[in-house]
Amino acid sequence: MGKVVVTEFVTVDGVIEDPGGAEEFDRGGWAFQFDRGDDGDKFKLDEVMEADAHLLGRVTYQGFAEAWPSRTGEFADKINGMPKYVVSTTLDEAEWNNSTVIKGDLAEEVSKLKQAVDGDILVAGSATLVQALAERDLVDEYRLMVFPTVLGSGKRLFADASGTKALKLVDAKPVGSDGVVILIYVQAPAAA
Repeated sequence: MGKVVVTEFVTVDGVIEDPGGAEEFDRGGWAFQFDRGDDGDKFKLDEVMEADAHLLGRVTYQGFAEAWPSRTGEFADKINGMPKYVVSTTLDEAEWNNSTVIKGDLAEEVSKLKQAVDGDILVAGSATLVQALAERDLVDEYRLMVFPTVLGSGKRLFADASGTKALKLVDAKPVGSDGVVILIYVQAPAAA
């Protein structure tokens, strides 16, 4: 059975918008102002290499579909070759290699996907999708690479959540020389 894994670059104040600077957000590009070191790079490479699929929102999917097909190398080859599922109410078809559009009830479709995929189903970026998955308790794990900066505005990872979500920290590791930290959380067991 598959596991939905949200993987995000995130600021200390919870912003996940435009870490690479390609989205024209006036504060974009913040993630690449910090050294995440060889350990941080290895973490991101291993994460993709060990994943069995990507689940993306439309905006992130379109950005990835524009950026990755022309790239080569181990990381790019894996992303381009792996199954990709895009949640969208506006796309009718997804043209990037091995891509499928998901429409309909999110919980039902993600449950089917988890049955069809054996390993990790990575969700990167995709703020609206991540929030919808979290609201429906469909996220099995959060892998957050936290960067030591506060932006003050931007799309946040947990914006306007309707209720409290208890998480359990299962790993924490500083990487690089600038104070970047990888935090891994799973859903906390329900209180008895």
